[in-house]
Amino acid sequence: MDVASGNERGTTERVLTLLGLLQQRQVWTGPELADRLGVTPRTVRRDVERLRTLGYPVHASQGVGGGYQLGAGQDLPPLLLDDQEAIATAVSLLAGAGGAVAGAGDAALRALTKLDQVMPTRLRHEVRALSGSVESFGGGRTPVDPGVLMTLARACRDEAEAGFDYPSGSEVRRRRVEPYRLVASDRRWYLLAYDLDRDDWRSFRVDRMTDASARTWRFSPRAAPDAATYVQESVASRVYPHQARFLVHASADTVRAQIPASAAVVRRRGSELCEVLSGAASLDFVLMHVLLLGHDFEVIDPPELGRRCRALAEKLLSAGATISPVSDVEES
Repeated sequence: MDVASGNERGTTERVLTLLGLLQQRQVWTGPELADRLGVTPRTVRRDVERLRTLGYPVHASQGVGGGYQLGAGQDLPPLLLDDQEAIATAVSLLAGAGGAVAGAGDAALRALTKLDQVMPTRLRHEVRALSGSVESFGGGRTPVDPGVLMTLARACRDEAEAGFDYPSGSEVRRRRVEPYRLVASDRRWYLLAYDLDRDDWRSFRVDRMTDASARTWRFSPRAAPDAATYVQESVASRVYPHQARFLVHASADTVRAQIPASAAVVRRRGSELCEVLSGAASLDFVLMHVLLLGHDFEVIDPPELGRRCRALAEKLLSAGATISPVSDVEES
């Protein structure tokens, strides 16, 4: 290495060390920083200017209690984390991706993917060990292997083919896919991917996957359906043997508040109308749930469900007509 390149690397390392120090404590005096860095106060001032040029708002104040302070800027600058901070951040993000923080799953997974890309191998082992000791209760998502989640997230980001073992009936088969998006529902993580063996789009439950891996083979992205919509429709209707559509006389917001997103798709059809798409093992089961919403509704599809409504209505009318009035008898 020549002297010029050696000096440049030394300056870069020193400036990064200075940035790390400024992120550790609110205020540093010039002499304190000079002592930590092993340079003169004049060099500290030059390095502070270098950070300002890079967009870090470093403030300087005089007098007692004054010194150098890293302030808030227009954009979030890169953060320097030590080993303990990186581990704590990664475990917290895993908890967020797992559903411990409402609505934070997608953002937590994106941040975790970025952190994982630059995290040393020794820290990955510690993160995995710590994440395995964290549990939750209540309405959280079904637990998933963090390694599988990270493998799929990287494959989506890098547009690389992926493979995993997945149950199909009584068998477990290897699936080869072009991963497109990870989708978080209120209960589970799903992968929307193009299934290369079935030549079609599919959604997969991440908690059912094993032995997930990403290949170095890159693919050109296809025209894809909207990931969240596709997965929701798959979960709410396509996986069931019977599907039904209803026109409900209530606003979409009102009905969405009554039905979990994993149980039905609710589409707006005006200010006081919405369409509900759902599935179940039997049409009677779907009909019962829509009836219990308490709103007027009409059957759109399938036709036999309309006939079933009339048959059930006749039975209910007949049951109501046969009730005998019971007089109150005063017990002696």
